[in-house]
Amino acid sequence: MSTLIEPALTSRQEREIAYHKEFASNQANRHLIPVNFDVIEPGPRRWYNAFWATYDRIMAYDLKGKAVLVPGCGFGEDAIRLARLGAQVSGFDLSPDILEVTRKRVAKFAPGQVDLTEMPSEKMAYPDNSFDMVVLIDILHHVDIPATMAEIVRVLKPGGHIVGNELYTHSFAQRHIRHNAIVDRYLYPKMRSFIYGNDEPYITEDEHKIDEREFDAVLKCVASIRLDYFNTIIGRLVPDRFVGISKLDRALTKALGSAGKYSASRVVFDGQVPG
Repeated sequence: MSTLIEPALTSRQEREIAYHKEFASNQANRHLIPVNFDVIEPGPRRWYNAFWATYDRIMAYDLKGKAVLVPGCGFGEDAIRLARLGAQVSGFDLSPDILEVTRKRVAKFAPGQVDLTEMPSEKMAYPDNSFDMVVLIDILHHVDIPATMAEIVRVLKPGGHIVGNELYTHSFAQRHIRHNAIVDRYLYPKMRSFIYGNDEPYITEDEHKIDEREFDAVLKCVASIRLDYFNTIIGRLVPDRFVGISKLDRALTKALGSAGKYSASRVVFDGQVPG
């Protein structure tokens, strides 16, 4: 009788697991915190917010009874929201410590509605053609993007949808504006305190905003895609709690059209794999 040998984890994956072990230990009571459902409830929409724009795209589809996958599900907020929308949700994460908290949270807020598994996004255990939609929210900058996208295409049904929201920067802005001596030494430490306050930012050792070349691995996997760029100022110079500036920032970035890819720090996308 042959034994299935699991592939060895990469050093990057091992570092992610180690980071999230400590991170989860500081969130042991996270399962008691209610999930915020305002983004999927009737009422005024926050058109200026990338996260809300992502859910606008998700909710444009009828998810009732549809199989939806959430890679890097974290503490399960999005998986639980999608279940509330009627989807049959599967979520996975690389961190067993995160999933220990997530299982408690799912049991409390979406019992029997979300299936959770521990696995890397680069080697999923799901059969081919399993899902109608994959939702990618702040996960691609933690993974090997080409390998992950190949797996996403494999597990999606023909004609299936990918909806995502990702940290992004154009390589020109990253090279010539973000990383220079003045910004690194003087401005960033001050802006980091202003943006995050007293909270320790959730940033792992290997993560970075993906650039247009890395995002090209997503574009190559879809037959059609809609892109929308967000946050020229928000998240870089000003935290998103300033609503007026957020609205101005959204209007500015949208007015730039396709040139927004040079200034934005987030990209929202909605694509369909070949049918």
